Amino acid sequence: MANLKEIRTRITSVASTMQITSAMKMVSAAKLKRAQDAITQMRPYAEKLREILVNISSTLEGSAEGVYSQEREVNKVLIVAIASNRGLCGAFNANIFKAAEKRIKEYAEKEVQIYAIGKRSADYFAGKHTVFNSNTEIFNDLNYEHVALMAQEVMDAFVQGEFDKVEIIYNEFKNAATQEVVTQQFIPVVSEENEEGDINANYIFEPSKMSIVVDLIPKSLKTQFYKSLLDSHASEHGARMTAMHKATDNAQELKDQLTLSYNRQRQAAITNEILEIVGGAEALNDG
Repeated sequence: MANLKEIRTRITSVASTMQITSAMKMVSAAKLKRAQDAITQMRPYAEKLREILVNISSTLEGSAEGVYSQEREVNKVLIVAIASNRGLCGAFNANIFKAAEKRIKEYAEKEVQIYAIGKRSADYFAGKHTVFNSNTEIFNDLNYEHVALMAQEVMDAFVQGEFDKVEIIYNEFKNAATQEVVTQQFIPVVSEENEEGDINANYIFEPSKMSIVVDLIPKSLKTQFYKSLLDSHASEHGARMTAMHKATDNAQELKDQLTLSYNRQRQAAITNEILEIVGGAEALNDG
């Protein structure tokens, strides 16, 4: 059993750790509020734009403007794995890696490459799989302009035939305590709405269909890419806040247990000292 000094040292160490986890929880909560506002505002716009994109793309098959909706035999696949730059966020990153590994196994007969976004993603896939490219700085300044450059790189690679299919794996933000891993096909443009008959929606184009579509489709794809990163960013802070909250609670529980053990041992030591004093006094009296 540990002595009183060792227990005091452990109590001090746990208290120091608890202060750190509590501070990290507060920081993540503040960052989460901004990230949550960003994805909440972006999501309705991105979803409606994607709906329009799917409808328009279906009418462009075979045309030069429909290059992003042309489906071809899948031999080369690019998986965009979006993780975080830092850890201490529970299973946030591990879930992404698990989903990516599952997809890679499903494409066992295909040539699969990874676009690693986030330091954790880059570190995980380096040396394990073929990495097409990586970006570890995007979350330092997450904005549409920077994301659009990344999306354009992926879109150009698809058009040039480097890949026949591009998928994005990311954590979709539900709430502070819940994040859901989503595997979404980025290119070619397809959607479940096709099966529901919504594909026949009519649009009036002004000034002309082609002039609008040439700008709309690339912009819509970049917006979807940006939404994925915003979702992941908010999910990361939610996961870290939850993880640090649990860590703080666990540290408090451990501190309480150590304090109880310390008090018990201290009381036992005091009792032994009193018994020794009483025993010594009685021995002197007997003498």
